[in-house]
This record gives sequence, C-alpha cells and structure tokens, in this order.
Amino acid sequence: MPAPRIPDAEFIELWKAHPSPAKLSRILDMPDRKVMERRNSIERRHHIRLETKTNQQKHISPVEYKANHTLGIENGIIVAGSDAHIWPGPYTTAFRALIKFTKELQPKAVIANGDMLDGASISRHPPIGWEKTPSLIEELKACQMALTDLEDAAGGAKLIWPLGNHDARLSSRLASVAPEYANVHGTQLKDHFPAWAPCWAAWVTESFVVKHRMRSGIHATHLNTVNSGVSIATGHLHSLKVAPFTDYNGTRYGTDCGTLAEPKGPQFINYTEAGPTNWRSGFVVFTIHKGRLLMPELVQVFDQNHVEFRGQVIAV
Repeated sequence: MPAPRIPDAEFIELWKAHPSPAKLSRILDMPDRKVMERRNSIERRHHIRLETKTNQQKHISPVEYKANHTLGIENGIIVAGSDAHIWPGPYTTAFRALIKFTKELQPKAVIANGDMLDGASISRHPPIGWEKTPSLIEELKACQMALTDLEDAAGGAKLIWPLGNHDARLSSRLASVAPEYANVHGTQLKDHFPAWAPCWAAWVTESFVVKHRMRSGIHATHLNTVNSGVSIATGHLHSLKVAPFTDYNGTRYGTDCGTLAEPKGPQFINYTEAGPTNWRSGFVVFTIHKGRLLMPELVQVFDQNHVEFRGQVIAV
C-alpha cells in the first residue's frame, strides 16, 4: 500500500532537512523517482528551487579552519578530551575532572577534540516524537561557560579545537538554508570561541596527530594507527581506549579519547533507545618525551564523584 501523500509544506521542510532523494525516499517510503517527481512539481507550482545536497554545497564558502595545526612539542604533557556534547546544566564528572587535571598537570596544550557542541536543535535528523532539546543559543552559552572555565584552568597552554561533525552543524545549517549569510561574523563556531584555535588535525609531533574522527567501527582505534602510519588520537566513537601497534618501524598508538559527556545523559537516551553502549566517560593524558609519545594514559570516570587514574581513585 503506498504511503499517504503529505502536504507540500511538509515535503519542503523535509527536503531542506534531507536534500537527498535517496534519504527522503526512505523517510517517505516511496521510490526515488516519485520523490523527484514530487520535488519537480513543487518547484513549478511554488516557483521555488529545492536544491540537492550536492548543489547546496556549491554555495558554501570555504570553512576557515586550518587543515593542520602544528604544535611541535618536544617534551611535556597534552590533555585531550572529546565529545562533550555540552547541554545546559551541571558539568559532568569527566568535565570536572578535565578542569582539575588541566590545572594540576599544567599541560603544554589542551585539545578539545571535537563535538564540544551538540547542536541538537539544528541536527539533520528529525526529532524523535516531541522530544524537547535545548535551543542553539542555550547550548552555545553552556558551551562558552564550560570552555571558559577550562581556559582559566589551562593557564598559558595552547588551546586547540579539531572540528567535530556535531560542531560543524552550526555552519552547515546556515549554509544549507541561508547561504547568503556566508562570511557574516557569528555564522561559524570559531566566532563564538576566539581563544581556541580551530583545525581539522592537530599535529602534536611529526608522528602524533589528534583529530576528531577517521575510521568507524569496533576496530577503528587499531585500524586508524595501522593505516595512518603514525600515532593517532580520535574521538567520535566515545569508547576511551588505547590500541598499541608494533611493526618494523616501532610502536605507535591508536587512542580513542572517549566522551566528556555522561553516556546515559539526556543527549543520548532517545538516540540510543536507552540501550547499552560500549562508551566510557573520561579523557586522555599524553606525555611527550624527547619528541616521542609515551603510552597514553586514560582518566576514566569511576563513579559520580571520582575518576580513576594511574591506579588511584581520585575525587573531583
């Protein structure tokens, strides 16, 4: 039985959120051909243009993020946390610990490895039922407050922010629905966080890079370092683990920086359908000695008020 026909206005909104015939075909349960016929009909009758994702991307001005940010650290500590998905409210245990450790360890650099902003209200995914999510301005203010506290703890450390896919939602949303706002101040995430240097990849040394994501899947941490040929720390998968790999060139490390969010937090309950996740809350301490990365050390949440690190349970 064919799916019921939806009003033009609803089709237009769905197209703007999902400018792909294949994706809309799955959402509306109709063949791609029928989706395109409906789109063409609406364009003629309403005198508008519903562009595909490919065409929309032609209007996007180049994102002003450095491809690579080189740190060149020979000796010292780097602290990297990822996937905070910050919503308004109290800081998570992991984020409180990140502030504490940053203050005490006095790292050379603090790396916010992507997805610090969640961007729930500007997601490309439709809402689940009538779920209520924070507005974009509420998220931005919460994110600014949290990162300001982290900046204060960091002292003179370099502050680096490799872009995550959730972070990109701010510019991507505007580029999709309002391309005329390209290059207007405030339309890019970096405009709201001037203390943090944005990039796609942060090269701590010549053989150690931090970026938000590379491969996906349960073996991504291992495959990232095997295929990149260097030690590489990523986020995105929230799994908080280290995968050493040794070959004729020596030992290098694939690291997943975990999540600074609470894995059962409100950001994820509907998304995961309240199911179990192989996620761990925490962050990573990296030590560079004479230009060489030592075994990365995990700081993992133990309970609501403690983390575990180097065999100790530490109150935060």
